[in-house]
Amino acid sequence: MAQRIGLIGIGLVGAALAERLLREGYSVHGYDIAEDRLNLLETMGGIVHDSPRSVADQCRILFISLKDTATVRSVIEGPDGVLAAATTPETLIDTTTGDPDETVDLYHSLGSRHVRYLDATISGSSSQIRQREAVFMVGGDSSVVEDCSALFDIVSRRWFHVGEPGTGSKTKLASNLILGLNRAALAEGLVFAERLGLDLPSFIEVIRHTPAYSRAIDTKAAKMIEREYAPQSKVSQHRKDLDIILKYAQVLHQPLPLTEIHRKLLIEAEASGRAELDTCAIVEQIRDLTRTPTTNASPSGHG
Repeated sequence: MAQRIGLIGIGLVGAALAERLLREGYSVHGYDIAEDRLNLLETMGGIVHDSPRSVADQCRILFISLKDTATVRSVIEGPDGVLAAATTPETLIDTTTGDPDETVDLYHSLGSRHVRYLDATISGSSSQIRQREAVFMVGGDSSVVEDCSALFDIVSRRWFHVGEPGTGSKTKLASNLILGLNRAALAEGLVFAERLGLDLPSFIEVIRHTPAYSRAIDTKAAKMIEREYAPQSKVSQHRKDLDIILKYAQVLHQPLPLTEIHRKLLIEAEASGRAELDTCAIVEQIRDLTRTPTTNASPSGHG
């Protein structure tokens, strides 16, 4: 009989994890509040449940993939949550990009119930998870990480035990700060090249071989050029991450001027109806800022 793995949250990341696990022969038992996501899991070959409690009744190990730590707590501690199961699960692997302090609190709360908890954040889009190209950054007790290493090998290209509980979330936030700015810089550069009249695919091929290269070019440049914004990671998700990043920056008295500008652009993108689009849709926000020149003057003033 196939080993059973629970999955709470069948969004972009959760669905990609389910696909990886099913492909490796695991029996995936899942729950989501959205019926269409349950239908998706069932179509893939998973087993759907009507509550987190029901999933926990069937599985010793659960992946959790939700929008924030508050939602994680509700599905764990709610009246029909994971802890309401007849037999509580052994291990929870939380891939949610959450608040580090709240994550540590959850680790201690679950520990008092003899449930092991890892904050196992992911660097990579749902497409990269599906192709086993994502990287896991895992915070938690080393013995628990070691026990789950086979699962991490299945769902990721590489994984790192980055330290004590909460460090998975901290590492993901710092990583996302850099990733988001790389993506925003690419978007701004593409719009500038576009306004200069350059052929964008040719321009991208050139900068792949210059110090301007970043992995954002590989994952987002074609989508930006083709204006193809089916979500692999959403504008609203990354704006939420920036909210947490800037909250901690304020506590640490650490100015993050570029991140402040980036967050402002994402807030404007959400207001423009782009919240559920792929994060690379930031390029449209930058295009929206473009002003059509009244003359064809060169920058030097010599037309």
